[in-house]
Amino acid sequence: MLSSAQTPRFLRSTTATATTSLKCLHTSPIATSAAIPPPPPSQILTTRKSLLSRQTSAVDLAKSFLHRLRRSEPQLSSFLYVSPDETVLKQAEDLDKKIKNNEAVGPLAGVLVGVKDNICTHDMPSTAGSKLLENYRPPYDATAVRKLRESGAIVVGKTNLDEFGMGSTTEGSAYQVTANPWDLTRVPGGSSGGSAAAVSARQCMVALGSDTGGSVRQPASFCGVVGLKPTYGRVSRYGLVAYASSLDVIGCFGSSVADAGILLQAISGHDNFDATSSKQEIFDYASQFISIDDMESKPLQGLKVGVIRETLEDGVDSEVISSIRNAVSHLEDLGCTASEVSLPSFSLGLPAYYILASCESSSNLSRYDGVRYGNQVFGDELSSLYGDSRAQGFGSEVKMRILMGTYALSAGYYDAYYKRAQQVRTIIRKSFKDALDKYDILISPAAPSVAYKIGEKKNDPLAMYAGDIMTVNVNLAGLPALVLPCGFVEGGPAGLPVGFQMIGAAFNEEKLLKIGHIFEQTLQGCSFIPPLVADEAT
Repeated sequence: MLSSAQTPRFLRSTTATATTSLKCLHTSPIATSAAIPPPPPSQILTTRKSLLSRQTSAVDLAKSFLHRLRRSEPQLSSFLYVSPDETVLKQAEDLDKKIKNNEAVGPLAGVLVGVKDNICTHDMPSTAGSKLLENYRPPYDATAVRKLRESGAIVVGKTNLDEFGMGSTTEGSAYQVTANPWDLTRVPGGSSGGSAAAVSARQCMVALGSDTGGSVRQPASFCGVVGLKPTYGRVSRYGLVAYASSLDVIGCFGSSVADAGILLQAISGHDNFDATSSKQEIFDYASQFISIDDMESKPLQGLKVGVIRETLEDGVDSEVISSIRNAVSHLEDLGCTASEVSLPSFSLGLPAYYILASCESSSNLSRYDGVRYGNQVFGDELSSLYGDSRAQGFGSEVKMRILMGTYALSAGYYDAYYKRAQQVRTIIRKSFKDALDKYDILISPAAPSVAYKIGEKKNDPLAMYAGDIMTVNVNLAGLPALVLPCGFVEGGPAGLPVGFQMIGAAFNEEKLLKIGHIFEQTLQGCSFIPPLVADEAT
């Protein structure tokens, strides 16, 4: 809710000299390397053009990505499962035959995609990062995966995650810890850390993740890639292993805004298998991705940007705040008018989120009883079979959230916790609606810090939960948000990337993608290719 007591102030003079580019305050050594060309505006579009013009083949492309994946995977541990080379290459060969015969191919033809391991795939394990579902293979593809395959994409493997999506570092996986490609001693974020790391390290072109409270956007910031959380209902949740059903969405990772947008377009749309999926019109997102040569001097003239005041206060690293303010300044140079806006309810989102998400997880995860789903531990009685299967199958974080949710839903506490959290959610939705009635987009950091060390917060869950404060409100409000890298801060062998978050009105992803693409194309002096793969990534 906009504060009437605080008059929004301009962040910069609106008479500032306009420029068309922003240079990173801290530049990765990769950015100035003559051997590494700048990344293309869209790997997907570049790949399609190269395949259809016969400049390259799908087989050669697949071999290149598989080689990089196999070489870097022992250091990163991004994937829980990688498709056999022969399976990937067979799909690539079939695509090459279609192109040779001048047959029509889909918009994602030849694109290698990583899929978070809580999204069902009929031909690969889908463990949700839990020992309870070890070796589980669903009999069907999630709707999003089916649409990817129908569009010509090749699923290269299943990426690591915090168990059932409950975590912010990917340290909560029951199988392995994923490392950040920018600094192997740091976390990639979570819970979609495997997908973010895989795209950052160019192990695949794009990837799917899930976002319940920031699980696409925070790892995108930590790994220096683009992360897109769609509006709730834009993408079918059918085949997504449920954590908190009123908050879960399937999101997209790419190395460019265009790639994330094209991926979203491929998986969006109503689905009869998901009653919460929307029938809203799907725009041609690719039409938003104009070349920098065709942009006007102020391509964002007339847009109003609101910078959420509460996200730039105590608790946020000063270097992150500086990067966000410089990003906002660049938006002003591109023609936007930016001012601060207060959302007094913003700080209420974190406790409300953890109550609601825990309550919903308590209900959703009751299905894992050792009978219908998952691994079974034999017991003399049914109660011991249930209890032992869950006790040995679930990790500590999942158990803690189930207990918290069950407690909050119990008799005598429902009104004090769950009902009150739902009331807070309504207040948050209204505050965002009021702000977005006045501004085209809202801006905040994607996280209060850059990537931190592996193990640094593993034993301090409250500190880890606090890192979600920038993202959870968006899920509570059901809005779309786009995170893209805007610079670096000191740390690691080549600096650590910083991402900023743009929040839009419901089902207005095209505006976020347009603004994000223009920002990205006019950002100079930054190359978001980590040193780990800089010698071979293009």
